[in-house]
Amino acid sequence: MPADTRSATSRHGMVTSPHVLASQAGLDVLAAGGNAIEAAIAIACCLYVTYPHFAGLGGDAFMLIADKAGKVHTLSGIGQAPQQLPAHSGYGGAIPLRGPQSMLTSAAAVDVLGQAFETSRDTWAGPHSWQQLLSPAIALAREGFAISESERFWLDFRLQEAASLPGVYPAYLADGAVPAAQSLRRQPALATTLETLAARGYRDFYDGQLAATLAQGLAQAGSPLRAADLAATRARVEAPLSIAYRGGSLLAHRPPTQGITTLEIMGLLQRFDLQRVKEGSADYYHLLVEAVKQAFIDRNRFVADPDQVEVPVERLLSAAHLDARAQHIRMDRALPWPQPFQTGDTAFIGAADSAGNAVSMLVTVYFDWGSGVQVGDTGVLWHNRGAAFSLDPNHPNCLAPGKRPFHTLNPGMYLQNGKPTILYGTQGADGQPQTLAAILTRMIDYGMDPYTALARPRFLLGKTFSDARDSLKLEEDVPEDVFTELARRGHGLSRIPAQSPLMGHPGAIRLDPATGSMQGAHDPRSDGRALGLPEPNPAP
Repeated sequence: MPADTRSATSRHGMVTSPHVLASQAGLDVLAAGGNAIEAAIAIACCLYVTYPHFAGLGGDAFMLIADKAGKVHTLSGIGQAPQQLPAHSGYGGAIPLRGPQSMLTSAAAVDVLGQAFETSRDTWAGPHSWQQLLSPAIALAREGFAISESERFWLDFRLQEAASLPGVYPAYLADGAVPAAQSLRRQPALATTLETLAARGYRDFYDGQLAATLAQGLAQAGSPLRAADLAATRARVEAPLSIAYRGGSLLAHRPPTQGITTLEIMGLLQRFDLQRVKEGSADYYHLLVEAVKQAFIDRNRFVADPDQVEVPVERLLSAAHLDARAQHIRMDRALPWPQPFQTGDTAFIGAADSAGNAVSMLVTVYFDWGSGVQVGDTGVLWHNRGAAFSLDPNHPNCLAPGKRPFHTLNPGMYLQNGKPTILYGTQGADGQPQTLAAILTRMIDYGMDPYTALARPRFLLGKTFSDARDSLKLEEDVPEDVFTELARRGHGLSRIPAQSPLMGHPGAIRLDPATGSMQGAHDPRSDGRALGLPEPNPAP
């Protein structure tokens, strides 16, 4: 898709998401006088319908919310493990990646939307009702929409694993095959569930009529989750973590997310003069990859639920620790790798309104298609985030009752002079901090506009869905001399196609508080679209 349909500019409001129908729903909210939170809620609900392989009511969600004064808080929506755990022996030494026993944590996405709605209504005087914000998603689920190319890709990609995804292929294939492009997709069961949420309120998902239906469906499917686990689910309202970068501040969610990892990477890069490093050169990719390695070592050792284990947040982001880590980065030699791999899929939502409010959000079902199991007749595909737990009792992310798992999601904001100037986030699990490092350096250090920064070649260190080697993956539009030089420095390299959907689907919005101008884009590797409100028609 040409750049002019992927990017957008405006002075009145901006949204971006990986599906154009979801983006349009958010833009319609802004056009009707709504705010950034309301737009993000409408977008998220539409993605739960149109992007079921990456997002759903049965997953988790995260929001960074900034008001027009620059006050920022986070909503961290992470479902917790059940109070009554299944016997470890039933796992055969490992937690299943798919199926009922991977449905090991509750789902906090709906609570995030509900708490955000209350903030909009009570603090920002949002004009829209809860029912109004859910109505576009209900219409899409009931009346139908054209299936996305991303969904078709992931249906085809997992076709050989159909037996492990019993709630996916019977529901999403057409006569046993991946649907043709632009095929009409309807989700009537999900429409009914959304209608129930609209009528009865968001907590009905956790302790109401819908919760009872979900609890029964989870038990019948073989999940250890029970009604009490749903009722105990609450998103956390927390202050963001921050780190200084090039005269501004980067913000992220607290553990158990890897937001701290993205901040650590950027804190390491702050210690190098990127003005002396050509963007896209061997030095550029080498420096980013080596910073990722240093931060991943800390992540894999420390990041888990701080309610149950000690996570040394202040020390990991301290100047002394970052200085010491930076000393381990050699520009002439790659640090030997591998480290453990985390997988997962996600969708980014960004929204900004004319008043200066902004939202950066990620929604997820963990792996593409989550657990692969739909809950009863609700149309809700449950996530498999519980598969991120370890069964090693000495591991910080070891499974325990009520514990929240390590989470790869970390949407972010960049503030200058106390005001948001960049909203950003990406799909991609282990690739998230890596992709964000590339996007942020390209936008902040090299001054690129969002679309250019998103479209440039990217890298991914470690395993991917299609390549089990712990190599450094580079898109093949990286210049040949860069491949040669990185190999000379000791990087084990793999090539993947240019603009590969395996490289994540980030989005970004740049804001200029002084002029009110906004510029947004979504990754050309996705079906996404940024949309901006047009200039109002002059009065006659």
